[in-house]
Amino acid sequence: MLIAIIVIVVLVVLAVVMMYNGLVRQRNLVDEAESQIDVQLQRRADLLPNLLETVKGYAAHEKETLAKVTEMRTQISDPNASLGDKVKADNQLTDTLNHLFAVSENYPDLKANQNFMSLQEELANTENKISFSRQNYNANVMELNNKLQSFPSNLVAKLGNFKQKEFLQVPESAKEVPQMKF
Repeated sequence: MLIAIIVIVVLVVLAVVMMYNGLVRQRNLVDEAESQIDVQLQRRADLLPNLLETVKGYAAHEKETLAKVTEMRTQISDPNASLGDKVKADNQLTDTLNHLFAVSENYPDLKANQNFMSLQEELANTENKISFSRQNYNANVMELNNKLQSFPSNLVAKLGNFKQKEFLQVPESAKEVPQMKF
């Protein structure tokens, strides 16, 4: 009888340890996914000075757009900014870059410039990586939040003081269908 009680206690302790370790592992995956978003946002911010210098020579009167891009880049690169603030600045930067690329249509020489084309392609690849990083973050957040809400791991989570994470949301402006006028 005593052996049975000891076995049950050991099994319960092992189950709690395994649940705790699983929660720690999932929390670390969320943190790593958040870091990857930061890496991709910084990658984009590092590409922007080259793009801006290329565009400046062709579109000198687009100073306001170029200033906005520089301002958003600074906000994204701020090491003290939260992920939410960086994502907000990133969304504004995306809108501004879309405007910048639309402006480039008015400059045939710029569109033909190999450096501009290469930078534009590199930014498009970076946009894809940012999108993937956001999806990965949200998937990891969902997994963590599911564990935090499911029995019996929710009991272990309360003991370990684990907190739910927020999903990254798509801004309302990104949900609007662009108007194409010819």
